[in-house]
Amino acid sequence: MKSSNKKILIVGGTGFLGHHLVNRFLKKKYSVTSLSLNSPRKTHYFKKAKYLKCDLNNFNKLSLVLKNQNFDYVINAGGYVDHSNSKKVFLTHFNGTKNLCKILLKKNIKKFVQIGSSVEYGFSKSPHQEGDPYKGKMHTTYIKGKLKSSNYVIDLWKKYNFPSLVFRIYLAYGPNQDTNRLIPAIIKNCLKDNNFPCSNGKQIRDFVYIDDVIDAIIFSLNSNKVLGQIYNLGSGKPVKVYTVIDTINKIIKKGKPEYGKIKLRSDESLKFYPSVKKIKKIIKNFPKINLKKGLIKTIKFYKK
Repeated sequence: MKSSNKKILIVGGTGFLGHHLVNRFLKKKYSVTSLSLNSPRKTHYFKKAKYLKCDLNNFNKLSLVLKNQNFDYVINAGGYVDHSNSKKVFLTHFNGTKNLCKILLKKNIKKFVQIGSSVEYGFSKSPHQEGDPYKGKMHTTYIKGKLKSSNYVIDLWKKYNFPSLVFRIYLAYGPNQDTNRLIPAIIKNCLKDNNFPCSNGKQIRDFVYIDDVIDAIIFSLNSNKVLGQIYNLGSGKPVKVYTVIDTINKIIKKGKPEYGKIKLRSDESLKFYPSVKKIKKIIKNFPKINLKKGLIKTIKFYKK
């Protein structure tokens, strides 16, 4: 198969979503460049991808790194993993996005996809609608940074026709996710047949399989209807966290979850999930992979 000659930059290409994006676009024969703060670990590295390292907060260095680089598409999935450094979190998400866009405004890109977050809805009542305003205090700089970034790239579309859109992703899961996340942590404990503490599982959340997230992103690159829009990306079928834990436990047939041993945070929303009506209007068969099928695929990976 010949190369498509399409060039794509994936900011944050060494993270969970990022490395899955790199892998998929390489399979589609794109010329793929990853831009991250750090080099990829072995499990997230692909020989045919080009890896650039730079701090998005450093505008001068970022300008030099991207000076002779041209891309058809840019996906901004970058972020600062350690949320303990609140200043760094905000700067990476908002100032980093501003710096990136400032450079890209001078380049003739076809699409800029901003990866937003479900937390941008704050304490808005579920199901979250894309037009919902933020409700509640910005009690974390992560929320503030993500929300300001999303608003910023949409404003660029309105003011300068910058070809941007935003996906607000809910609880994405799948193979090769860090085991400090809920689903990999449950799988790991069940495979080891551990007794492990968890909450009572009454929280209602929306879990979306990684392949469905990537399918939606790929669709957006080939559609002009999406420009200047914000889309929720979730399964549209919220479930109790208990159901997720119990399903994993039954599939693996090992492990002993100890429900109620971990107390819920005082500010934790019991119901937190999106409306996916907007994305389903443009992608009729979204999502393709239901929770049980996605969990089976994920468990199969961790068994290896």
